[in-house]
Amino acid sequence: MKKSHLFVLAIIAVAAAIILSTTADASVYVGFGEARARAAEGNTTKVHVVGKLPRDAQKRPLGLEYDPMTDPNYFAFTLVDTTHLAQRVVYNNPKPQDFDASEQVVITGCMKGDVFMADNILLKCPSKYVKKDLKGATASVN
Repeated sequence: MKKSHLFVLAIIAVAAAIILSTTADASVYVGFGEARARAAEGNTTKVHVVGKLPRDAQKRPLGLEYDPMTDPNYFAFTLVDTTHLAQRVVYNNPKPQDFDASEQVVITGCMKGDVFMADNILLKCPSKYVKKDLKGATASVN
């Protein structure tokens, strides 16, 4: 074989290895019902769950449990997924900044017993650019 053929085969092998390694880490978006079913089957792969925080009449989140003086790496909360199923979530890291103001929460992790153990939390916070604030706004030219 020519050296150019070996070089092309090496590039293909590296590309295949990269593709296989990235797909092994990919997780799917599910609801808490499917996350429970996966855990019951013994499937411990990580999943993404999208949900909202239940709120009281004053728009404050319900069920937050975080005391940094006792344990700064324990944060628990209730999340309601897109199928309206509520689930207790435990995150073994400090409470994310602006968690209370988030509109939507995406968590990554898996079910362990009766709780969802989150490894990562992604917050979708309300936009600071509200439509009413932009109405009539113009750029200044100096």
